[in-house]
Amino acid sequence: MSETKPAAPAATRDKPWLIRTYSGHSSAAASNALYRGNLAKGQTGLSVAFDLPTQTGYDADHPLARGEVGKVGVPISSIDDMATLFDQIPLEQMNTSMTINATAPWLLALYIAAAERQGADTAKLQGTVQNDIIKEYLSRGTYIFPPAPSIRLTGDVITYSVDEIPKWNPMNVCSYHLQEAGATPTQEIAYALSTAITILDELKGRPGMDEAEMARSVGRISFFVNAGIRFIEECCKMRAMAAMWDRIARERYGVTDEKLLRFRYGVQVNSLGLTEAQAENNVQRIVLEMLGVVLSKNARARAVQLPAWNEALGLPRPWDQQWSLRVQQVMAFETDLLEYGDILDGSPVIEAKVNDLIAGAEAEMAAVANEGGMTRAVESGYVKRRLVESHTNRMRAIESGDLTIVGINKYTETHPSPLMTGSDGGILKVDASAEGEQIARLEKTRSQRDPAAVAEALDRLRAAAASGENILPASIACAHARVTTGEWGGTLREVFGEYRAPTGIDGVIVGRAGGARLEGVRRRVKETGDALGRPLRLLIGKPGLDGHSNGAEQIAVKARDAGFEVVYDGIRLSPKQIATAALEEGVHLIGLSVLSGSHLELMEEVRRELAAVGLAGLPVILGGIIPEDDAFHLREGGVARVYTPKDADLNAIMDDLVDVIRAHHGLDPSEQAA
Repeated sequence: MSETKPAAPAATRDKPWLIRTYSGHSSAAASNALYRGNLAKGQTGLSVAFDLPTQTGYDADHPLARGEVGKVGVPISSIDDMATLFDQIPLEQMNTSMTINATAPWLLALYIAAAERQGADTAKLQGTVQNDIIKEYLSRGTYIFPPAPSIRLTGDVITYSVDEIPKWNPMNVCSYHLQEAGATPTQEIAYALSTAITILDELKGRPGMDEAEMARSVGRISFFVNAGIRFIEECCKMRAMAAMWDRIARERYGVTDEKLLRFRYGVQVNSLGLTEAQAENNVQRIVLEMLGVVLSKNARARAVQLPAWNEALGLPRPWDQQWSLRVQQVMAFETDLLEYGDILDGSPVIEAKVNDLIAGAEAEMAAVANEGGMTRAVESGYVKRRLVESHTNRMRAIESGDLTIVGINKYTETHPSPLMTGSDGGILKVDASAEGEQIARLEKTRSQRDPAAVAEALDRLRAAAASGENILPASIACAHARVTTGEWGGTLREVFGEYRAPTGIDGVIVGRAGGARLEGVRRRVKETGDALGRPLRLLIGKPGLDGHSNGAEQIAVKARDAGFEVVYDGIRLSPKQIATAALEEGVHLIGLSVLSGSHLELMEEVRRELAAVGLAGLPVILGGIIPEDDAFHLREGGVARVYTPKDADLNAIMDDLVDVIRAHHGLDPSEQAA
């Protein structure tokens, strides 16, 4: 029998992917120091996280920004902040990724203006602006305007960039957050490619868009994907997406240039699977998830950013980010991964799985097309329902033990982690003074600028928005005039209005399973409702600007399955709206979800508003990424229960809710579910 010779290493070693960490917090100056430190440690590109007010078009002193400034990213209120953010970082030489969507035209305009301040040739700028508004309606929630004008703004960024900053990636179709919202690999492929088609079709219909410019536009579209723990399936997912993208570009848009046909993607590995319990296990999860997107040479990521091991606990510290950076560097420089051709080519197992994923994705893309395309599928709630249902199936598999999560539903015995000792508890905490300092910087900018120039720039912006003119030139003029983020966003709100997306929970089929534990909870819910004279009603609220609604949606679905009447109106509710809804709906309990780190400030405001409408004693529970010392403070302040990502047993949570309601109404809370 002949022996198979081992594959010979390539004559030259491949260049590694762009190595990034996703970061930004507190202030532009603090983030600048972090960036320069990471670059000195060998990071080869920047990936900027913006805070929620910046992402949703508000200034730091807007009432809705209360508690949110600098928490999950860097606050950028004007070109003054953008210039500080990139101080001593030559933008002409840097490759910068900016995770920004609804306000993408504005942040790109600020970036261009900051580069011009540096004297850079803006035609040489390299990087990416995410600019994928469709997934915001489905998962992350930082949309502002209705879909139609939002897609127009997306197209404006692309057409401006292709002509004026040709090395820039003006759209990063982001399926990352779709997987975080529950998407299966098949759904992630289908919805990402359907999104790209929606945007490119919008460009194709623009006046003056010829074949050459269309091909260049297709060639500048990139993707930002998620990589989960099933790394063989993730390898196949990327090979499937590359093959499907090649066919779409050739057949639908007539692209023939091989360079413009490349499937270019960056990746952040899965945060959904990171656990608070035994958080040290997240390191091996991250490494395996990274392997799924760098192993296959023919479908290898062009840029990688990894979460830190402790992101299920809170913000990572600089040392945690360094560890994440070193994971990439060990993979790229110590292993022989980059010395060989594609080791998966010719594998019948890989080929069969790729074909299976393509077939499934094509079927789901056809379903989206039957809805009228991705925009209509968003507006009708079709895609959101599919994501909520997929996430529900995942949660129920964890509950039943069909899906093993080490440290959560198996192998839960553990020693205390030395990684989480110390005064900081293993995470970075944003200084409470950051918000006031940002407001002071904002006021300084307003006091030092030319009011007439600001008014003129905003008038030009308003006219461009109303007329259909490309929004970028007017936005760049606004940047140079020192217009603020809130003024830019407010002007476009006047023209386009605001939007509230479907929640997706109403179409999810419930009551299919649950076992004796859930049946016992259902019995308790009914008996307690009977004792109180009406069915138990639960209000689920998302206060503040945090749009990550996955947890709230799963609690809503589970509570309805347990027999509660559920009131859930989606994301970005003010504390006053929550209190008013609690009064009008006559709820027995309020459940709040806050994942941005603003739980203390928002809880204080909600309690104040409840007191104002005569509901000071109404029980409130809270879920989110909440450090234990904050949880203790919240419980001492009267919050009935505090839940964090380690609390994955939704049946137990439902049982808790009944206990809280019974105790509040003087009923014996000791009776437990069967």
